[in-house]
Amino acid sequence: MALITTGKPLIRDLEKFGALGVYVPLEGGFEGRYQRRLRAAGYACLHITARGLGDVAAYLTGVHGIRPPHLGKKTTPNGAAVGYVYYVPPVVNYQLEQLPPKSKGLVLWIIEGHVLSNQELEYLAALPSIEPRVKVIIERGGDRFFRWTPLEKTLLAS
Repeated sequence: MALITTGKPLIRDLEKFGALGVYVPLEGGFEGRYQRRLRAAGYACLHITARGLGDVAAYLTGVHGIRPPHLGKKTTPNGAAVGYVYYVPPVVNYQLEQLPPKSKGLVLWIIEGHVLSNQELEYLAALPSIEPRVKVIIERGGDRFFRWTPLEKTLLAS
């Protein structure tokens, strides 16, 4: 593999398939190069981890509630227990609203994708067809060199 890569094959496949599963060297370094190439091609990148996502569909495209950590029993003056829920806007929809007018779209780059279930991966593979301005790249595992395949093919392998 060349020391300086153009990233054009990755961008071409990402636009063709919409969702890619990537295998990266464990020592790292290649992800940043490809993310820089994506930003230079007109995409905005959102870099998140798969750990702790919970309900992927609700987190990415729906308003969802978050409960803060339990720090002891809290009661109101009438003795009822209090449960606080904070509501957070959908991450992907919020990012799409903030895109510059000339942007091609949003690339959702998810690390540690090996912890996701097949159902969650199927949803992420279908997300570009639901919202065409969103492209998905999921790090599925390690390899000796940086390689990618369509996300649907990685589902068949797992």
